[in-house]
Amino acid sequence: MAAYGFPCTDAEMDAEPVGNRAGAAYAVYFRLRPLYAVLPGVAAIFDSAGGGVWLLPAPHRRNSHCRSRGMVQWLGCRIIKSLCRHCAAFSFCREVVELAATRLIALHKNKGKSVAACLKSRTDYVQNPDKTEHGELISSYECSSLTVDEEFMLSKRQYELVTGRRQKSDVIAYQIRQSFKPGEITAEEANKVGYELAMRFTKGKYAFIVATHTDREHIHNHIIYNSTALDSTRKFRDFLLSGLAVQRLSDLICLEHQLSVIEIKPYRERQKRTLYPPKESNRDCLCGVIDNILAEKPKDYEDFLQGLEQQGYEVKRGKYTSVKGARQKRFIRFRTLGAGYSEEELKAVISGEAEHHSRQKQKRIVPEQKFQMLVDIQAKLAEGKSMGYARWAKRYNLKEMSKTLIFLQENKIGSIEEMQERIDAATARYHELGDSIKAAETRMAEIAVLRTHIVNYARTRPVYDAYRKAGYSKRFLDTHREEITLHKAAKTAFDEAGLKKLPKAKDLSIEYAELLKKKKEAYPDYRKARDEMQGLMKAQKNVEMFFAEEKDTAEKEPTR
Repeated sequence: MAAYGFPCTDAEMDAEPVGNRAGAAYAVYFRLRPLYAVLPGVAAIFDSAGGGVWLLPAPHRRNSHCRSRGMVQWLGCRIIKSLCRHCAAFSFCREVVELAATRLIALHKNKGKSVAACLKSRTDYVQNPDKTEHGELISSYECSSLTVDEEFMLSKRQYELVTGRRQKSDVIAYQIRQSFKPGEITAEEANKVGYELAMRFTKGKYAFIVATHTDREHIHNHIIYNSTALDSTRKFRDFLLSGLAVQRLSDLICLEHQLSVIEIKPYRERQKRTLYPPKESNRDCLCGVIDNILAEKPKDYEDFLQGLEQQGYEVKRGKYTSVKGARQKRFIRFRTLGAGYSEEELKAVISGEAEHHSRQKQKRIVPEQKFQMLVDIQAKLAEGKSMGYARWAKRYNLKEMSKTLIFLQENKIGSIEEMQERIDAATARYHELGDSIKAAETRMAEIAVLRTHIVNYARTRPVYDAYRKAGYSKRFLDTHREEITLHKAAKTAFDEAGLKKLPKAKDLSIEYAELLKKKKEAYPDYRKARDEMQGLMKAQKNVEMFFAEEKDTAEKEPTR
């Protein structure tokens, strides 16, 4: 026991065994005995090798009372405060324990995936070369980092052959995450500390892999160890307080290496939520780069694009100029960045004809709904709702009805007839705008189809003329069936539309653009008319329901 910081020897530990371990006491002993492997002092309490529960020697205890004198042993341990010699009950210390930033996680099998696929995905993540400096910060025990998932699976198959038992739970492995204070330790030292933690926790009985990640400000370890032992005869038992045990062991190892540990603060002094800086999108980053380049006053538009290329952006020139950053998957067009960032506006700023205004990120304001529909209390009671729900619904209806009255006053509606007139006008306006938008969409669809047929007709006309000159030969038809079919379909569409002269594709494109612009301009008015109509109809429904409920209440009251 000298290894755990006690002045006594192992022989002195056999002085006073607990004799009664039957029933609940033995169950407590059996569940807590794995703690002896990692918690200092607890080894003196639970000794699985000796087959009993052993108490600390006299220098490390003092007697107290448990119904009768001398039944409770007070222990010199920071985790378990006392243990009853009669019933093996225990109590925990209230003092705050300093813990390293460590966590034990059971890795489960994902639904719809095999155990091998899940192991491969977990091990591939921790061995990400971008996070482990191309695999230099990876160490392993009794397995190879290249084939760790296959070796874990092999041990699981050997376990089934040796024991004849199949795994009932979906736990396939265990992971330990160990984090360090930024700037306090190097990646190589962190990997050694993680290896030592894994070795001391598993006692060398389970294969594991240690991967140190440096992609964050704080260096951290990912330790994955197999749930099956190396001899394939047993599984790892995730015992009671195993996470606390890993934290205490990590805390001790960090102190041995002169590293800081986390001190748990009182509840009132804890930081309730970690505040992270707002994440900048690719578009915001691009706008910032454009602002900086424009501040340097480039000579012309081409010089401006070269400045973007120097900043690491890939520029694609064409009808619409677009750029793509180093870690982006898609190109971004200038015209999609918002006001002040289209090609025409940028060229005007570069030539000195206009002044550039940087993009300001606007928060989306969600309009608050003014009022909601009233609750039909009688219908809800008929469905089986309780009287408590009815009391809540009455208060809810009063609040919503007051909001409805405020809405009516704001819209200067003083009678049922006036409300109906406003509803009819709003409904007519809503349908009028909706019909105009639908007509524009229908015409746009016709233009798109007609433009496609015109293009196909012009492209396939030489082939069809050759087909006609060949006397409508079947061999020629078989060779050019696709072009001839497209030509006939276009001609049929022209005949059905009654077109004697084909319009120009340019004119159709202009008409399409005008319709699209008109549609976009009509949408705000359409949404406004829809909201106005829905609000008025909702208010009318609330008023009718309120007066109907008041009428029913008045009829039920007994007459004097």
